[in-house]
Amino acid sequence: MTEVSQSLSPESQLLEAMNARELLAQLFTEAHTAYTFTEEPVTDEEIHAAYDLAKWAPTGVNGQPLRVAIVRSGAAKQHLLDALPSGNREQAEGAPLVLVCGAKMDFHHDLPSLHPRGERYEKLLADNDKMRALMAHTSATIQVAYLILALRAQGLETGPMNPDDAQLLHDYFFPGEDIEPILVINVGHAGPHAYQERGPRVGYDEVFREPQVNA
Repeated sequence: MTEVSQSLSPESQLLEAMNARELLAQLFTEAHTAYTFTEEPVTDEEIHAAYDLAKWAPTGVNGQPLRVAIVRSGAAKQHLLDALPSGNREQAEGAPLVLVCGAKMDFHHDLPSLHPRGERYEKLLADNDKMRALMAHTSATIQVAYLILALRAQGLETGPMNPDDAQLLHDYFFPGEDIEPILVINVGHAGPHAYQERGPRVGYDEVFREPQVNA
């Protein structure tokens, strides 16, 4: 019986490598924080598609504490602007869509349906407020990072910002829920003069180390 080779031709390998480089550029090396946006709307389908990518990335014990309020206009937009530093309000006001990202602090109650040992982790975290709060914030924060990359993969531009009044965001967007706002993301398509000159980054040698530990 004749076997069909599954290997790619040199031309296909080159095309695949080029596509990979273009994707890395879109996600990382050529991507910038956007400060202005066009009026082109961001659809629910685009946000849904981005989340359907981001949700598969790893978190601690597969916890899923991220909760997101979608803000487009009207009174919701005004309440959002009131909670931002004055220097960031113009950016958010011009964005067609803003995501208010929060950490669900009682996320441990969801773990039995998310992890094979979820009931055990639920009990462990129920008895340890400090660990539960730390895990809620760290897992939600890395989920936000995944979401930013997924939004970029959808061809959207993002501008993450810290709120000035997290309590106001909670009271308006997550009332009655144990959710702590952690970040706001402007989302849309880049407008005129959307980007600043890229700033420097800390180098590998300053970030990474391999401690010499005596036996």
